[in-house]
Amino acid sequence: MSGISFNIQEGEIVCLIGANGAGKSTVLKALSGLKKPSSGEIIFLGKNITNLPPHKITGLGISYVPEGRKPFANLTTYENLRLGAYLLKDKKEFSLRLEKVFKSFPRLKERLHQSAGTLSGGELQMLALGRGLISQPKLLLLDEPSMGLSPILVAETFSIIKEIQNRGISILLVEQNAYMALSVANRAYVLESGRIVLWGEAKSLLSDPKLKGAYL
Repeated sequence: MSGISFNIQEGEIVCLIGANGAGKSTVLKALSGLKKPSSGEIIFLGKNITNLPPHKITGLGISYVPEGRKPFANLTTYENLRLGAYLLKDKKEFSLRLEKVFKSFPRLKERLHQSAGTLSGGELQMLALGRGLISQPKLLLLDEPSMGLSPILVAETFSIIKEIQNRGISILLVEQNAYMALSVANRAYVLESGRIVLWGEAKSLLSDPKLKGAYL
């Protein structure tokens, strides 16, 4: 990857789209501290976070929901959610946050003491989003949230993403389903071979003939 530069404004959804291997997931891993960029800077709320470890970045308000949902399969739903707020020591505050998660994902309350490895694909997506939200992030990084889901669950997932935005949380969305991503995003960047080749308002990119031919 080389020469990537973009920004996310408070409360907006920005999506990164592109073919497999374009570098989309690498961007998210760099922002979350899982990969270190060889050059350049990552600035979050005026602070240079380029060389911070992942737990410090989480503490500043960035939450990463990885591709494939990746639960701790041998742990319960509750234990997975608790790990999402591992920096929080106040039990009462955690209980309050848990109730907020249940308002968005009531199914998780029904599955609270069930092993995460036994949940359905849709329930795992709810758990992944809940685990990302329970730390009360300012920026949520979503990597392929619709992967492997049925069309109905894809529509539900993107509806939830809009709901999350309505709470004032900024979202950086990596998504293969370019049409759905552009439908919910404010702005978008198109990656090809590690470079940004196209960018602009999501609605205008939806009608861009170059983008239609390549991704829609």
